[in-house]
Amino acid sequence: MSLQNLSIHLAARPDPANPVIVPGKTFTQRTTPAPSPSSLGPNQLLLQTLYISLDPAMRGWIEPKPSYLPPVPLGAVMRSATISRVLSSTSPSFSSGDLVTTFGPGWTEYQVLPADACHPVVLPPGGRVTDVLGALGLNGWTAYFGLKEIAKVKRGETVVISGAAGATGSVAGQIAKNVYGARVVGIAGGEEKCRWLREELGFDVALDYKGREFEREFEEATGSGVDVFWDNVGGEILDLALGRANKHGRFVECGMISQVNLKEPVALKNLFNIVYQRINFQGFIVLDFAARYPEAGQQLAAWLAEGKIKSRDTIVKGGLKVAEEALLKLFEGHNIGKMMVEVKNPDEEWKV
Repeated sequence: MSLQNLSIHLAARPDPANPVIVPGKTFTQRTTPAPSPSSLGPNQLLLQTLYISLDPAMRGWIEPKPSYLPPVPLGAVMRSATISRVLSSTSPSFSSGDLVTTFGPGWTEYQVLPADACHPVVLPPGGRVTDVLGALGLNGWTAYFGLKEIAKVKRGETVVISGAAGATGSVAGQIAKNVYGARVVGIAGGEEKCRWLREELGFDVALDYKGREFEREFEEATGSGVDVFWDNVGGEILDLALGRANKHGRFVECGMISQVNLKEPVALKNLFNIVYQRINFQGFIVLDFAARYPEAGQQLAAWLAEGKIKSRDTIVKGGLKVAEEALLKLFEGHNIGKMMVEVKNPDEEWKV
């Protein structure tokens, strides 16, 4: 009996009148024979997926209108970053058993890719394999370039991070604190996340936006104003930050997860403060810095080895079939740190 391959495909785009991911409707599962080593052409790899990354950007990728990447076509395997194992290789650069990262049609148990579309997993001392999807991957690169090139953080400034317990926000806050010497205020949902930010990551202040006194606590925590606001959330929290911004503040617009699945976006009452306070309000996509990824990777690896940044994962087990449910949980805020699905236990015995 041939080896079978489960893959998950985009079946329907969100309904504008009810723009949510609908289990069993938005995505569909297919089972087909897995590719075999004999199917490989020159410089190709047969890969087994171990982990798939879950990211807020996925919601935008399934919309019909282009964003910073083309939409995932209807019927196509859902896009994601992955950690995969090489099962067979016709490339001199890779051998069976090597671990690689990929970005593309990731929601599949097996696939064949060109060798130049795969990147070897290289870890610093103390690093974990899953770090390459988080602190040492796109999330870490995003934090690195956003702070260095847009926020331009100075020692002693107040930096506020929304979505601070997520994969990008947690790294951004640690870099702002431990590398640039800023005072860091993190915003997250729930006491467990806030405790992690304070006690494990060393944030100066961690605020629970679900708390009854959040707005008052936010005003107290930003008594000297906001110099840098790293926005992963948008909506009402962005509006609060605009109302507390110092002159020449820098707002790094990285994401707006609170506006996902809303029929009507939240109106910003303090938007004109961009003019009054001469705020640099800049959208930011890490792909703009693709040529400098090696720079970011080298520096993040050094900071991880030195203990200046720490990482944490929320790994959803149960195989690829739970990916859709896990993605919904991401938008509901069930993650601390990087969220991913374990498609295959990397420690289990494997063979071609």
